[in-house]
Amino acid sequence: MVKTRQAAADICSVPSPSTFNWLELSDFSGTSAIAGVDEVGRGALFGPVVAAAVLLPADALPELIAAKINDSKKLSSSRRAQLAKQICTLAIDWKIGFAATAEIDRLNILQATLLAMKRAVLKLKVQPALCLIDGNQAIKDLLLPQQTIVKGDERSLNIAAASIVAKVWRDDLVLRLASKYPMYDLTSNKGYGSQKHLLALQKYGPSPLHRKSFRPCQISC
Repeated sequence: MVKTRQAAADICSVPSPSTFNWLELSDFSGTSAIAGVDEVGRGALFGPVVAAAVLLPADALPELIAAKINDSKKLSSSRRAQLAKQICTLAIDWKIGFAATAEIDRLNILQATLLAMKRAVLKLKVQPALCLIDGNQAIKDLLLPQQTIVKGDERSLNIAAASIVAKVWRDDLVLRLASKYPMYDLTSNKGYGSQKHLLALQKYGPSPLHRKSFRPCQISC
């Protein structure tokens, strides 16, 4: 979907746009079919690393700005869930990709993260003209234009949207798995290394879904 001049004007007419500093309002204004790509779960001890690719139409950007979209880490879980529904409704397309714990252990977390991102992008039914990738690592062998953006979830609307969708999807997955592994307090920590989680690893050892290549999981009970 090509951004029209009117849509670009509508974006620029949002009250006090300077308070947001979103790149879509400046550097990428006028660029058609931008996909934001971000991951979640890179630092977790349990479960997959998950990426989302979100392709937003230009006319959705003012609505998301008005909804005070932000980096997923700066939002409450309930607000993330609300925004994720709004984003998925407004998006031209959105897709999830992930790398399982076995892939993380085999490849290392960086390569598994990039693989999850690539899988999310390649699932998109609409080919983006540009992929904005959170971080400083480009996706290897992605035959699409891409640009890395450090702290992209604070600078790009599309990446912020992807961070929210990925976070909500992964949290929901971990919550579904929590009942199978109640000893690790996954409902509270979402797979990250909380004190209760670390103590449970020492007591029970890792589950089949823990990342054995991560030092805290290299424990035998």
